[in-house]
Amino acid sequence: MDSPILDSFLPNLPLFFSMFFAIYLTAHITVFRNWTPKLRPEAASCLMSLAHGTPAVFLACHAILSDSNRGFASINTDFQNTVLEYSIAYFVMDLSHYLIFNPSDVLFIAHHLATLFVFITCRYLVFHGAYGILILLILAEVTSFFQNVWTLARVRKTDSKIAAQVFAVLSPPFYALYSVVRGLFGPVFVYKMLVFYLSGDADDVIPRWVWVSWISVVIAAISVSVLWIYNRWLELYSGRIVIPEDQKNR
Repeated sequence: MDSPILDSFLPNLPLFFSMFFAIYLTAHITVFRNWTPKLRPEAASCLMSLAHGTPAVFLACHAILSDSNRGFASINTDFQNTVLEYSIAYFVMDLSHYLIFNPSDVLFIAHHLATLFVFITCRYLVFHGAYGILILLILAEVTSFFQNVWTLARVRKTDSKIAAQVFAVLSPPFYALYSVVRGLFGPVFVYKMLVFYLSGDADDVIPRWVWVSWISVVIAAISVSVLWIYNRWLELYSGRIVIPEDQKNR
């Protein structure tokens, strides 16, 4: 008898992975071929993230709105599973990128592994709870377009006047949007998830250790995001504060 898990695994996940792999190679070989070897891998990762982030937001929104029985403990729909597979493929590919080109970035590698754990357990282990996970995906990726453009501008701002201008103009609104999404909307939604799961209404379909792991991963991710954006604000304002010469010598 065929395994339903194996049947659902094929062909979406390999297809999506192949797509992201092709985008990554195209970025290396064509799009950023004139960039230095040091910058090209990060730029390729950004292009792949652009192909994932914004489409994932629209796909997740459609998957949620098309489910009339949506809720924290509702069974995953086929389309919700497809969106999860789309993101799993991206994170596997981007994780491979970091393991090859930046293995010292332990924090980012741990983030990808933890995210994959959440997506994979939701998709292939418990088959429930995609509603909450996809909302979190939306909150995580709604800033993706701006973050990737900002990152590309940041890595080229020292040798490109246009990149420096884009970086300077984009930073304040990007930081503001990121702060609101990760610092306000994210924690509020995670609190609602936690209250629901603590009620025990999901224990029959989502084991306690699974949802506790999900909540722990998300809280850790939000905490790191808040710390990251806090440091970006510090960099922004420290760079704009000019100390008068007469005060420097005091």
